[in-house]
Amino acid sequence: MIQRIPAPTFQEAERAAYVAEQMKAFGLSGVEIDDTNNVYGLLPGANQDAMNLMISAHLDTVFPINTDLTIKREHETIYGPGLGDNSMGVASLLAIVHYLRDTRTLPACNLWLVATTREEGLGDLGGMKIAFERLRNCVGRVINLEGLAYGSVYNSGIAVRRLRISANADGGHSWLHFGRASAIHGLIDLGARICALQPPTNPRTTYNIGMIGGGSSINSVAAEARMWLDLRSESRTALSELEHQVREHIAAVQHDALRFEVEVVGDRPAGALAASHTLVQDSLDVLRLLGVQGALEAGSTDANIPLAAGYPAITIGVTTGGNAHRLDEYIDTSSVVDGLKQILTLTLISAERIAGL
Repeated sequence: MIQRIPAPTFQEAERAAYVAEQMKAFGLSGVEIDDTNNVYGLLPGANQDAMNLMISAHLDTVFPINTDLTIKREHETIYGPGLGDNSMGVASLLAIVHYLRDTRTLPACNLWLVATTREEGLGDLGGMKIAFERLRNCVGRVINLEGLAYGSVYNSGIAVRRLRISANADGGHSWLHFGRASAIHGLIDLGARICALQPPTNPRTTYNIGMIGGGSSINSVAAEARMWLDLRSESRTALSELEHQVREHIAAVQHDALRFEVEVVGDRPAGALAASHTLVQDSLDVLRLLGVQGALEAGSTDANIPLAAGYPAITIGVTTGGNAHRLDEYIDTSSVVDGLKQILTLTLISAERIAGL
């Protein structure tokens, strides 16, 4: 049901309304949708005075509003855009409430269940930034859910910078004004220079030109063009150095007739939780009980925000699958039961840790 409701980044309202209805139906208190369409619900615990446990999952997908969301089943595999990233994560958020209510299991502390928005693309973790700022004074730990990461424990959030680089020139006719500065030619020159960069492998640092566009016709010297550049690193210092190199190339390419502008359209902070922390160790222990050798990972998720603020936070998954961000994305249903057992067990253990039991 969740996957069938379109939810592109910045257009999550319909899916948020559905999740809020489910939270109310499951008996959560304080159910609310904020101005960014984050959905909040509170499940009271045994110790009302203890800090709370926050469990989150992002609502948005990378797919446009008119994407065909038809699913296809083949034995234990289901194909469909957004199933794993992150409809499964949101469904698991609701499954936690359903199970605890159905079995009358009382967690040791209050649980804040939050379905966030603006996690993907140019959303820049905007939903989590607002949700965490709202709850940080009462939250002791954060468990973030992603659909396709079962068996992994993300305890490190990588730094991300995203740039919109625009080129502008006078433009003209392709025949009459041949040789005049072209915004597209200039952008291609810059792109080639960026693609020749060799970022370090340790700390791992990457770049990607994800989108590019511009010009007005095939026979016009382009007056404008732009591209979107994604820069990532395990180290904020290495990321800054890579961005510095990009800006040096921009300075080398531009001249009076070819002008560049750079706009920062994404800035995801970095943070890490020590492998020895009880939240990490508990996560690995639970996976071990389920017969899985867990792996510690670094990535860019909603957990970046609390990690950067120095809070204990991890991202864990529900099931296995693949082809995330593609129309043929798929999930393996055979892992879902164990994935839910993992989340529920870790939730109860973490609540006890917070309550000091």
